[in-house]
Amino acid sequence: MTGLKAQLQEATKTAMKSQDKPLLNVLRLINAAIKQREVDERITLDDAQVIAVLDKMTKQRRESISQYQTAGRKDLVDQEQFELDVIQRYLPTPLTDDELNVLIKKAIAETKAATMQDMGKVMGILKPQVQGRTDMGSLSNKIKALLSA
Repeated sequence: MTGLKAQLQEATKTAMKSQDKPLLNVLRLINAAIKQREVDERITLDDAQVIAVLDKMTKQRRESISQYQTAGRKDLVDQEQFELDVIQRYLPTPLTDDELNVLIKKAIAETKAATMQDMGKVMGILKPQVQGRTDMGSLSNKIKALLSA
């Protein structure tokens, strides 16, 4: 079992013992998503793959929060925000804008990217480095801005 999966299972046990139902529900959601992917693909996920699952869950929560805010559903926004906060506890430390810009410029130099057609090459290099540490949509926008300049 990978370190992150073990950490999540240990947190689940602790939440059960302390009878923290809201936290336990979110941890069960995370464990279920991991297990679902393992069953679907017939593999055991490593830490990088678990981070990818958590990253996907984070993106879903952010989209839901946006939609619920538009609909004026504060109760649902609060629930999604709580889930998002719990999920983010298990993601790596987010990158600062400066760190992200350095990585983008390095990837552009490495791939000799000059136009928007080279964006896929740049993303291919960056994605494994930044998975779970930044929003991929904002990363894409930053790369577009640098390549179109």
